[in-house]
Amino acid sequence: MASSALLIFYIWSSMKQIKTIVHIHAPIHIVWDALMNFQNYPDWNPFIRSIEWASDSKEQLLITILPPDSQKPMKFNPSILRHETQKEFRWKGKLLMKGLFDGEHYFRLSKLPNGSTAFVHGESFSGVMVPFLKSGLRKTELGFKQMNMALKELCEERFKAIPNPDNLSG
Repeated sequence: MASSALLIFYIWSSMKQIKTIVHIHAPIHIVWDALMNFQNYPDWNPFIRSIEWASDSKEQLLITILPPDSQKPMKFNPSILRHETQKEFRWKGKLLMKGLFDGEHYFRLSKLPNGSTAFVHGESFSGVMVPFLKSGLRKTELGFKQMNMALKELCEERFKAIPNPDNLSG
C-alpha cells in the first residue's frame, strides 16, 4: 500500500504545467502572423530568440530560448504535434532522451466576442528530472509572461497602424 502511494506521489511530482493567458486588442490574424513569422523573433521576442525549420523538415524545429536572467541560450529540437492556422501551434521536445525531461509547448489563439484575441501560452512538463528542475521552471514561466507582453505590444501597435482599426474582423 505504501509503495502505491509513493508511486502516485512520484508520478504527480514529476509533472508540471505552466499556463499563461493574455488578451490582445488585435484580431486573431495579426497575432497569428506575428507568432508564425519566426524570422522576426529576435526583433521582439525576449524569450524565444529563434525558431527555424530543421533541415527542410515540416515536422522538426530548431528552437533557441534565452531564459530570464541568463546569458546562455538553450537549444531544442522538438517535433511539431499540431499546426492549425489561427488556432494552435504545438510541439514536443525532450532533454537528451524521452522520459528524462519532456516538454509539450503550445500557443493557442481564440477570438473574443469583441474581436480581440486571447493568447494562451503554456507547456506541460513530465519526466524523472521535473522535481529537480522546478526553480528553472519558474524562470520559464517568467519568460512566457515576458514574451506574452512583448507579443501583445507588437500586435496592438500593428493593429493601431491599420486605417479604421475599430474593424476587428480579419
